[in-house]
Amino acid sequence: MKKMIFNLLASIVFVLASSCSGSTSSSSSGSDSDDGEVPEEVVIETIKVMAYNIHHANPPSKPDVIDINAIINVIRNQNPDVVALQEVDVNTERSGPINQAEIIATGLNMNYYFGKAIDYDGGEYGVAILSKFPISETVINRLPTAAGTNGEPRILLTVKIQTSEGNEIRFGSTHLDAQSAPTNRLVQIQKIVNLAKNEELPFIIAGDFNALPESEVVGILDSHFDRTCRLCPFTIPANEPTRTIDYIAFNHPQQKFRVEEHKVVDESYASDHRPVTATIQILE
Repeated sequence: MKKMIFNLLASIVFVLASSCSGSTSSSSSGSDSDDGEVPEEVVIETIKVMAYNIHHANPPSKPDVIDINAIINVIRNQNPDVVALQEVDVNTERSGPINQAEIIATGLNMNYYFGKAIDYDGGEYGVAILSKFPISETVINRLPTAAGTNGEPRILLTVKIQTSEGNEIRFGSTHLDAQSAPTNRLVQIQKIVNLAKNEELPFIIAGDFNALPESEVVGILDSHFDRTCRLCPFTIPANEPTRTIDYIAFNHPQQKFRVEEHKVVDESYASDHRPVTATIQILE
């Protein structure tokens, strides 16, 4: 009698186990096609961005030398798709009768646009953008300075680029005020954030912000942009860097960007800043 009961119970357990196993398999199969499941992000393109304050192509170790080939070689070795340059001279006494942005772009076989911030030393001084991709919609946005600060005029240069996969991106190069007091940098970064709020395209900004990661200036930048680094490596001075003031950041309402790599290039000769690169994935 006991043996019959034991066999009956064993049969019931086996049937229940088989039933549960079948139910689990069915449920798993159903969840694979569930419309509520988050799809895997697909990378449709990767672009490499560089920010580089070139110190008007003057190596700090050689005060009276303009070595534009050194700048070209630094950029070429990193092979970026888009570059934001700062401290660029055009036809100044100190650098000679040359358009530095044009020479660098020609040496790299890239498109370029120069944005003048000020008249300087018989010529022009400002920022520039280089791009392997076509450039359009070039805009020089004048950034404010606070009254009574005697701040040097600064700009945000923006262009529209169309990548090889047809993605349209707004790209900006900027160089914020260098005074020790942050007054002008604060009004300048707020102007940049306000411009970005009205931007419909994905927006990447790069440059010399003259502000440390823990500063209020970078805090305002972070309120609307995602930096490509959080524990950002030092960028200045180039020979033995102790501070970070050069950044790359992006904004996109659909979260279309993802950082693959952020790097400060180990380069100490060509400029007083080390160049910064970021490899950015564009997601479907």
